[in-house]
Amino acid sequence: MSAINTRIAVRGLTKRFKSARGEAVDALGPIDLKIGVGEFLAIVGPSGCGKSTLLNIAAGFESATEGCIEIDGRAIVGPGSERGVVFQDYALFPWLTVAGNIGFGPTSLGLSPQVVDEKVRDWVKLVRLEGSEQKFPHELSGGMRQRCALARCLANDPDVLLMDEPLAALDALTRVRLQDELLEIWNEASRERPKSALYITHAIDEALYLADRIIVMSERPGRVLREIIVPFTRPRYPEMRSQPEFHRLADEIWRLLRRPAV
Repeated sequence: MSAINTRIAVRGLTKRFKSARGEAVDALGPIDLKIGVGEFLAIVGPSGCGKSTLLNIAAGFESATEGCIEIDGRAIVGPGSERGVVFQDYALFPWLTVAGNIGFGPTSLGLSPQVVDEKVRDWVKLVRLEGSEQKFPHELSGGMRQRCALARCLANDPDVLLMDEPLAALDALTRVRLQDELLEIWNEASRERPKSALYITHAIDEALYLADRIIVMSERPGRVLREIIVPFTRPRYPEMRSQPEFHRLADEIWRLLRRPAV
């Protein structure tokens, strides 16, 4: 991947912290990887390998011990509007309605009320929440909350979308349905300007269905075990889950994750 189409560059990234006993713990790295403009990269790995830590550093919520993460050649030193984050627990403002949550970012950016209202209408329609604009988060199903969270994130028009297991809290049927809706929302949001995604998940089939490329991480301290290019073309269809190559790759990733730590 050449520098001209690299959106995110992770360079020699490591993270260490002190345990409750005061012992030094190597949590992550060193890691080097790149994410291209318009690329959807998924990361899978065992619990505690540092997947979420990597995402939090990319979001600017945590700092690296060594190395850095760059976006468009600029080192990340804190949160920024060019990055949007979607969490597993939705993280919606409970005191705001669906419209209020989606319009929060554009309003904070100083856009006029007319422009904010237009953005809210467009995103409500795209994530299929028409008729729920004045509902509060506690009145929504899990799938509706996550669609609202995606719309709130993308209403700011970020270049990078950081997603930390956004579908993990959903039931199996809703989760599969939301995978297709996520791709549809992603494609529409990238229509005018391609967006890059860093997607954390424990679900191997989800990573294969959504991503262009998958990074398999080792146990702590998390390092890159394998990079897997997903061979399936876009758009993705549910039937691809039954293809032999899909099952072969899922088995390969599973065997990597079961490998004993060295």
